[in-house]
Amino acid sequence: MNAIEIRNLTKTFGEKRAVDGLNMTVPQGAIYGFIGENGSGKSTTEKLICGLIQPSGGEIKLWGKDHKDQNVRSQIGVLIEAPGCFPNYTVWNNMKLQAANLGLKNENEEIRRVLHLVRMDGAASNKFKNCSLGMKQRIGIAFALLGNPALLVLDEPINGLDADGMRIMREILTDLSRRGTTVLISSHILGELEKIATHYGIIRGGKMLCEMTAEELNADCPTYVALKADDVNARIVLERAFERVEYDQEHGELRVYGNNRAEEIADFLYKQHGIAVTEIRTAKINLEEYYIDLMREGR
Repeated sequence: MNAIEIRNLTKTFGEKRAVDGLNMTVPQGAIYGFIGENGSGKSTTEKLICGLIQPSGGEIKLWGKDHKDQNVRSQIGVLIEAPGCFPNYTVWNNMKLQAANLGLKNENEEIRRVLHLVRMDGAASNKFKNCSLGMKQRIGIAFALLGNPALLVLDEPINGLDADGMRIMREILTDLSRRGTTVLISSHILGELEKIATHYGIIRGGKMLCEMTAEELNADCPTYVALKADDVNARIVLERAFERVEYDQEHGELRVYGNNRAEEIADFLYKQHGIAVTEIRTAKINLEEYYIDLMREGR
């Protein structure tokens, strides 16, 4: 069963169409990486799914039911922007207020459960204002997890985190997915998203460009041979012989795309053109590079 099914969704603000005929499918139990540039409609779509704003057209179904159904609405946990906490209250007291808002039974037990899930067991007595950014993000997720929702909607939860904070966040989301929770997460940090996502949706201008599984993305990412050579003519020679050759300025290397063997390219340069290769390796483009190529092509 699919946790989310969206068909022909639109949302307009005045004359601006933020979401434009969007179609989207999120399978139950997936970690769905929702990707797009600023202003592409990601946050608006997430707010529509959660019922924070109303659509101008189209339909949103959660587990096959209308997203306005109270039974399904109660199964959604949300962290969009920042958690609404009182800065001078402790983490525990903020959690108590949220549990009361939700009308939860056994609230102390539930708070301990979610704080353990987000690795915050020892921080319950900390004032919220004294928590680090990473801790505040985890507190926001703990808020969203109260009541044990089946769907978690997260808007940029890893922005601003250090390497250790990102690692902890990956572990949390992976654990939740293994427990059967569906996670819809938007992020600009594609390298981190690639480590955990099972499915992807790429949006642009309010329209879904493509959806794919992690396996489909891997199969669609081209391989290339990356090399360095001291001779400035290496690029010209390679461009004449191979269909796609690019210069990667960040790493100072040439990339020859296609099903080519590194040894063959090194031999071609040296034996036929007297150009010695100083470094060479075979690699595959990652999610960030795939996304940049997709945006460049405007598909």
